Amino acid sequence: MSEEICEALREKFWEALSAVLPVSVMILIIALTPLVGIAVRKAAVFILSAVFLIIGITLFNLGADLAMTPMGQYMGEGLTKSGKISMLLFSAFSMGVLITIAEPDLAVLADQVNAVINGGFLILTVGVGVGLMLLFSVLKIVLHRDLNTILIFFYFFMFAIAALLLEQGGGSFLPLSFDSGGVTTGPITVPFIMALGVGIAMSIGGRGANENSFGLIALCSAGPILAVMLLSFAATGNLTYEMPDESMEQYLGSGLLILLGERMLEVARSLLLLCLLFAVLQKLVLKLPRRKLKQITIGIIYAFLGLVIFLTSVTVGFMPFGYRLGRALAGSHMILLVFSFVIGLVVVLAEPAVHVLTIQVEDITNGEVTRLQMMIALSLGVGVSIGLSILRIILAIPLLWFLIVGYLISLGLSFFVPKIYTAIAFDSGGVASGPLTTGFILPFATGVCAEILGKDAVLSYAFGIVAMVAMAPLITIQALGFRSILTIQARKRAATKRILSAEDDQIIYFDWEDKAS
Repeated sequence: MSEEICEALREKFWEALSAVLPVSVMILIIALTPLVGIAVRKAAVFILSAVFLIIGITLFNLGADLAMTPMGQYMGEGLTKSGKISMLLFSAFSMGVLITIAEPDLAVLADQVNAVINGGFLILTVGVGVGLMLLFSVLKIVLHRDLNTILIFFYFFMFAIAALLLEQGGGSFLPLSFDSGGVTTGPITVPFIMALGVGIAMSIGGRGANENSFGLIALCSAGPILAVMLLSFAATGNLTYEMPDESMEQYLGSGLLILLGERMLEVARSLLLLCLLFAVLQKLVLKLPRRKLKQITIGIIYAFLGLVIFLTSVTVGFMPFGYRLGRALAGSHMILLVFSFVIGLVVVLAEPAVHVLTIQVEDITNGEVTRLQMMIALSLGVGVSIGLSILRIILAIPLLWFLIVGYLISLGLSFFVPKIYTAIAFDSGGVASGPLTTGFILPFATGVCAEILGKDAVLSYAFGIVAMVAMAPLITIQALGFRSILTIQARKRAATKRILSAEDDQIIYFDWEDKAS
């Protein structure tokens, strides 16, 4: 292992430790109180899962830096510079389909709705939807189209379909539809698609290249929502949801080995599809030197190991704990709401793709949007959204009431802030709702809903929390842009005031008559 990789590994470890430790300590403290009364053996399993979660995030983040991000950027740059727009569009569509089909989180979601919609058909349909949206996103970059107008069109179209679905009595599908957008943009998809956008935008150049490099995640997140909504029109029967098992004993001994094997197959399939597409483009277009290919290979190995450990740790420790905590805290609404807000502040820090996003945002904006600003905005947004989601369960409020208001505010802000903030905000929505959100927060909401409203209400009220998490950054990050505008205007007013209030003796008068004589 080279010295550079060792140094990067140490840096990623401390980042992962600082991200996961607050979440784990907070969960463990509340779990050991009399409110929950978790067994010591289960607490030990959770602590071990948290340790491996840190290792998994460390390895994945390093792999993303070495492989995922360079692969996306090389493919974007190489295909664009080749001048073969048709190949660029076809590759974009293929990448969208293949990456989505291989996304582990989507497979988990499809298993839960297999009673109504065939899981394989759902995955394929959502994959085609993402592929088409990625193709559309690439066209947006090539043609230099405005992201705001496109987003407004798709979201109004989305809510129009939602209204038709409600009219036909398919309202229980809506939370699932909106959650699918956050589930699809997982830890494999995000760094690759973001880097692809950067590579294409930088190759094309021109005015607004930075703004054009963002927005792909936002548009790709809309594809699954529309796909599931359209599928729900043809769905028949009652939507069933299998309640999660909160026992950890099933993963002791051979159960853990079986789970580990399943995760290895899922992640291997994910990365294999991506590598095959990259290999074809390397042969036809890219022609990268062996040194870069070696770096990418090493990065893929790290990413594979990191994702396997990460997903296994979430399944063994965090999902059962989330469900158990939800059921236990459901009886005390005030404690439940406070815990939901606080856990939302810190849980987003443990999402692997968030760190990829913040680094790329800081680089693209030349430090105008710092990693710290992004983290604070994301944390506050996710904290508020999870708190509101739990309040929605307690009061049995339909999801659309929150989504319509939230999206109207976020789309309204897009007219008053710099375009780059809007693009970053809508991309952040898909990134914030990653594996830990679906692996801990969704089971937590499921436990709360099952205890307060009953298990029959889970799909209508517990589902939708991922959509709420995805919506929050749209408002908070654009608020950063709005604040920057106010700051600039305040500086201009102060400068103008200083000029106008200058003393008269500072002004030089010229006597042109004396000079002429």
